[in-house]
Amino acid sequence: MKIGCCFGIPRAETLKLTKKLLLGIIIAIYHERSLFMLKKILSGEACAKCRLCCIFDRYDVWETPVFTAELCEKIKAARPDTQFVTKDGGYIFRVGELRGDELFSCPALTENGCMLGDEKPFDCRIWPYRIMEVGGRRAITFASICDELYHRPLSQLVDFLKEGLADKIFAYADQHPEIVKPYYEGYPVLMFERKPL
Repeated sequence: MKIGCCFGIPRAETLKLTKKLLLGIIIAIYHERSLFMLKKILSGEACAKCRLCCIFDRYDVWETPVFTAELCEKIKAARPDTQFVTKDGGYIFRVGELRGDELFSCPALTENGCMLGDEKPFDCRIWPYRIMEVGGRRAITFASICDELYHRPLSQLVDFLKEGLADKIFAYADQHPEIVKPYYEGYPVLMFERKPL
């Protein structure tokens, strides 16, 4: 065995694997903390009763979340008819044309809530915050259809972002640009990223 090898794996490969493992751990901790942060302002009970963010009509079907390949497989295992299409390195649901009042429910939604539990896609973890491109800059916006937070002052929602959530959202978007959606009229802009795209 050469010096600098680990279990017969060359040092350079060992370093790559170590970096990949550490990145995975950091992302997992990050997801856990961002979910915990939102629970400070958004009750799980209110979300469980509402579920509005999991059901889409023809006007907001563009809002379906972006999934990783692993989450796609998990959903397909439980709901084999679910179809996905690629979107800039991620995956979104393949949704046929919705007509009139027809609705599309997220296939991960069950009677008991989301089948993904704490493994929800990032879009779902930060709901009702959204990250969008506005005039060539990334911005955090707010989906005002969330009744639980709609009646709160926008200043309170901005202050919550300043507690560290905004930095986490922008950092995640750096690694996963596919979550950035084009700006859609009616979403109040709460905060712009300091640097341009």
